[in-house]
This record gives sequence, structure tokens and C-alpha cells, in this order.
Amino acid sequence: MEIKVLGPGCPKCAEAEKLVREAVAEAGIEAQVVKVSDFQEMAALGVFATPAIVVDGAVKCSGKVPSKKELLAWLGK
Repeated sequence: MEIKVLGPGCPKCAEAEKLVREAVAEAGIEAQVVKVSDFQEMAALGVFATPAIVVDGAVKCSGKVPSKKELLAWLGK
């Protein structure tokens, strides 16, 4: 599983990345967490509001920090 955290590095983006890493650890799954701060790559994924979370190529949220409960649901837990 590949999870991308999209954002330029603002505090909300850092919070989103932290929550993603916590959710992956809590779920006990194998996942590669990638931080994406390149605006062209974000635009190519159709994301124009950050932070955003992309799980295996599917944009799960954009423009907000998801809850850990939402993250766990996206991870299948």
C-alpha cells in the first residue's frame, strides 16, 4: 500500500502526515508513506487544496486533516 500526504509543509500538513503514520502503525499494516510537496505532482493527482491524502492512487481527502477514524477506515481497519 502506498499513502501519499500532499502539502507544502504547513503545520496542518505535518499534522496529517503524523496522523497517517500513527494510523498505519495502529493498523499494523505494511504501507509506504510518502510526503509530496511538489505542486505539479499534486495538480497531476487533481489536488488543489492541502493537506490531502492519497491511498493507492485514490484521493481520499483534500483541504482538511482527516480524523484517525477516517484514516483507519481507508486502511481497511
